[in-house]
Amino acid sequence: MSGTTHDTEELVVEGLRKRYGDHMAVDDVSFTLAPGASLGIVGESGSGKTTTVRMLVGLERPDGGTVRVGGRDRSAPARGRAERLARAREIQMVFQDPYLSLDPRVPVGRCVEEVLRLHVPTDAAARRARVAELLDQVGLGEREAAALPGRLSGGQRQRVAIARALAAEPRFLVLDEAVAALDVSIQAQVLELLGRIRRETGIGFLFVTHDLAVVRHITDEVMVLKQGRVVERGTTSALLDAPADPYTRLLLDSVPRRGWNPAALASAGRRPPKDGV
Repeated sequence: MSGTTHDTEELVVEGLRKRYGDHMAVDDVSFTLAPGASLGIVGESGSGKTTTVRMLVGLERPDGGTVRVGGRDRSAPARGRAERLARAREIQMVFQDPYLSLDPRVPVGRCVEEVLRLHVPTDAAARRARVAELLDQVGLGEREAAALPGRLSGGQRQRVAIARALAAEPRFLVLDEAVAALDVSIQAQVLELLGRIRRETGIGFLFVTHDLAVVRHITDEVMVLKQGRVVERGTTSALLDAPADPYTRLLLDSVPRRGWNPAALASAGRRPPKDGV
C-alpha cells in the first residue's frame, strides 16, 4: 500500500449515542474525518473517548446516531461475513497494549499474514512478499517476522500491530492510546513512523489519547469530550494555544510542567482530571 492514496470518501459520524443502564456514556457526538486527515479525541477517563471509537469499528452497537464511510451506513448490524469483512477493511484499530491484541503463540509474520488471508485474496508467495513489505514499512525485518510477540520489545510489538492494521488497507486508522504504554523515546519513534505512514498512504488517523503532547505532535484537529459530550473542537494549534471552554483550559492546566502547582488547582476547586490530562 506504500505510495498509494485513497479516494475522497469521508468518515462521517452524526449524533452518536450510547447508554449503559442509567449512564449516558456518549451523548450526541458528531464529527467528520477526511482521508489523510488526523483528528485527536481527548478527555479524562470516563469522558466517552474509547466508547466512541469502539462504536466506529463495530465493537459496540450505538443506541442512536449514524457512522458512515463514503455514505455507507455502518451503524446497523452487518449482513453476513462479506459485509463484516468489508467494514473491517474500512476502519482498523490499534490498541494501547499490543501484547494483548497479538496471539502469543503465533510468530509475528503469520499474525500479519492472517490479515492478508482474510482481506486480500492472493497466493502464498504474494502474501509472504507483502508481509515483508509491511514489516519493512514499520522498521522490522526477517528476524522479527520469525519471532513470537513475547520476544519483542513493547515498541516492536506496537509496530507489528500497526503493520497488521495496514495489511487490511484501511481508509481510516483508529489509535486508542496507542503510544501510552511506551517509553518516551519509543513514543517519539512510533509517532514519527505514524506521521510518515500518513503522508505516504493518505490514511485518515483518529487518535484517542490523554497526552496533549501527542495531540500537538500528530493531529490537525482536536475534539474534547466531557461526560460523553463534545465541549470544544478546533484546529490543534488554536485549541491548545487558546482554548475557549473552561474544561479544555483545565485539561491544559493539569499537564505537569515547570512551575506546575497541583495544590493551587485543588485549592481553586479545579481538580486535575483523571489520567492527569
